[in-house]
Amino acid sequence: MTEIPELKTTDTASKSITRRRFILGVIASGGIVAAANYKFISSAVHGQNSSAGERLITINVNGMQRRVDVMKQETLAWTLRYKLGLTGTKLGCDRAECGACTVLIDDVPHYSCSTLTHTVRGRKVTTVEGLASADGKLHPVQQAVVDTQGFQCAFCMSGFIMSAVGFLKTNPNPTRTELAHGISGNLCRCQDYNKILDSMMRGAEYMRRA
Repeated sequence: MTEIPELKTTDTASKSITRRRFILGVIASGGIVAAANYKFISSAVHGQNSSAGERLITINVNGMQRRVDVMKQETLAWTLRYKLGLTGTKLGCDRAECGACTVLIDDVPHYSCSTLTHTVRGRKVTTVEGLASADGKLHPVQQAVVDTQGFQCAFCMSGFIMSAVGFLKTNPNPTRTELAHGISGNLCRCQDYNKILDSMMRGAEYMRRA
């Protein structure tokens, strides 16, 4: 057997290049592993693994029959945002605490992050995008928010609007205290609750005029 001679680096420049290539190789391989791990975790968390058994169902969203593939464990918030493109429904806490994901199901406010999509078949789902009329005229509560500018960052705005609309369907002429209690399931990161309540009270007034 012919002995393979040992290769030796003969100068500083060659050593530098070898180290550089080695480091780049480690970084690149680490990035690939991290990316693969992220994809795996994301698929597991959000139920996007196609092998887990998707099925096509029909749900009524904003007055339209929508056909969509959903997982058994998929939440309505995920379906609305990432499969139907209705991004007005926000994902805040994703654990039924903040109310940013609130939608109406048969005119009753629900946290969509804790509602499984397959449970709303045969029911009527309304998101903030579905409140305006066909000609683009805003819902009275939406218009009141515009007129009073009752939110700061507005991330929680759609959830508050949906909660208020649902509450006002059952109590169209509430006191300030009653309305505050009616939307108490929603949280505002900016903690500007007085202005928000002013907007919702204005919305109630607009609805009575309509």
